Formats: sequence, structure tokens, C-alpha cells
Amino acid sequence: MADADKPGRDMSEKKLASRTVFKGKLLHVVCDTVRLSNGHETVREYIQHPGAAMIIAMTDDNTLVLERQYRYPLDRHFIELPAGKIDPGEDPLDTAKRELREECGYEARSWRHLTTLHPCIGYANERIELYLARDLVNVGRQLDEGEFLDVLHVSVQEALTWVRDGQITEAKAVTGLLWADKLLRGEW
Repeated sequence: MADADKPGRDMSEKKLASRTVFKGKLLHVVCDTVRLSNGHETVREYIQHPGAAMIIAMTDDNTLVLERQYRYPLDRHFIELPAGKIDPGEDPLDTAKRELREECGYEARSWRHLTTLHPCIGYANERIELYLARDLVNVGRQLDEGEFLDVLHVSVQEALTWVRDGQITEAKAVTGLLWADKLLRGEW
């Protein structure tokens, strides 16, 4: 077996230089020069993202809270799980609580952190903290300025059918719904 094929070898890259290509309200595009593990140099372009929290919110033992909203980059509406960007210095659980209240009008009496997802490892450092929220209480929505979305109440089985049929294609929602199914089946 050649060294390149050996599992567990160190393939880390060392940053030699870094420059900002673009800095916007949400995204920061960076271009780094790095030294590869074989000694060669190359360039790595990536997006720095503040991270997000996503919520599997359940109104009862089988009903999920989903959102339908328009997403400009793809010029269409998507069905998603509630989620939002982590503000600077904000605890991810506080983000999840804020987003569930603002977007869907619910507070939860029970919260459980499930996992951390990395949705775009090839070009971004984004992480998404996934939470399960139960024992929901409706407190009314407080959408941000310029935010428009519909709140849907859907069974886990129906949401999974929407995934299978291509009505739900947004990757973090697909992942979250598969988690919800595993949790409800007692498999995880």
C-alpha cells in the first residue's frame, strides 16, 4: 500500500497567507495560500459563515413545525425546518430559541441538542447546531423586517414523503427530517 493510501496519515494543510476577497453582511469570502502535506503550495478559497441553529420542533409526538419561504438565489419557495444565523457572541441554543419564537411563534419547555452538521465542507466553514424542541407553547410570531414565511404543521411521515417526492430538497431540512424519523422510531 502506498503512503498516500494509508488511513490515518496527517493530511493537514498549513496556512501561509490569507486575504479577504469579499466581506458582506452574512458572508466573508477568503483566499488562503496553504502548504499541502506533500510540501507543495496551493490556494484555498472558502466562505466564513457565523454558523446557524436549526430546530426539529414538535407540537405533539408526530407533528412537526415546518416553514415555507422564498429563497432568492434559486428563485423559488422551499419547505424547511426553522433555523437561523447565530449572532456574534450568541449561544447556539439561544439562537434556536429566538428563531423558533420569531419565525414560528413557539417557545419550547424541552430542548435537546442532537448534533452538529457541516453542510458545505468543500467551500465554507458553516456549522449548524441541530436541536429537538418539544412541549411547545404558542406565543405569537415576531418576524424580522423583510422576512416572509408560512408556518406549516405536518406529520413526520408526510414530511418524509415530501422528501422522497422532491417537494423538500433543502439539504439541512432533509437531514433534520431523517433525524426526526430516527428519534421517533426510538432508533437514536
